[in-house]
Amino acid sequence: MGLLQDLEARSGTKCELCGSTANLNIYEVPPISTGGVDGSLLGCETCINQINNPESMDSNHWRCLNDSMWSEFQAVQVVAWRMLSRLKKEGWPQDLLDMMYLDDELLKFAKATGEGLDESEKIIHRDVNGVILEAGDSVVLVKDLKVKGSSMVAKQGTAVRRISLDPENAEYIEGKVGAQTIVIITQYVKKL
Repeated sequence: MGLLQDLEARSGTKCELCGSTANLNIYEVPPISTGGVDGSLLGCETCINQINNPESMDSNHWRCLNDSMWSEFQAVQVVAWRMLSRLKKEGWPQDLLDMMYLDDELLKFAKATGEGLDESEKIIHRDVNGVILEAGDSVVLVKDLKVKGSSMVAKQGTAVRRISLDPENAEYIEGKVGAQTIVIITQYVKKL
């Protein structure tokens, strides 16, 4: 079975966040590390659009998290925590967050995208031109880089796909160059 079929079987062919049965798609929970069934959920178009576009959020739509936050699946728990954190100024989401429990490792994963932090506390990664980088973006190297600890040189113009961000330092990202995962300083990349 494919990923879509696995998620449909797991969810009963319903959005794992709001329960809708219309326009269902796979949503890979960023920062994408595992993907697959454990790193994805089945979401409706409305939920996925509002997750990806915070400015279009309808807080009343997310009252569904009262039920879905208790899911046994980690991907659903993480997205529920992130959306409740995004909406906590509304009042009612803070009550749900206070009831919700995530173990330390899962909470670290949930916080990896910066949800739950005030804007002043968020670490923002920017490329050489000041464009904001996000987990999963693709970048291109703007100069040759010697890879520490190896004889490899990553050449200017090399594309690095599906980067991950260092949650503690705005200057560092990680990505694969060839078969090797390397740490890259953001001032040497340009977003594609």
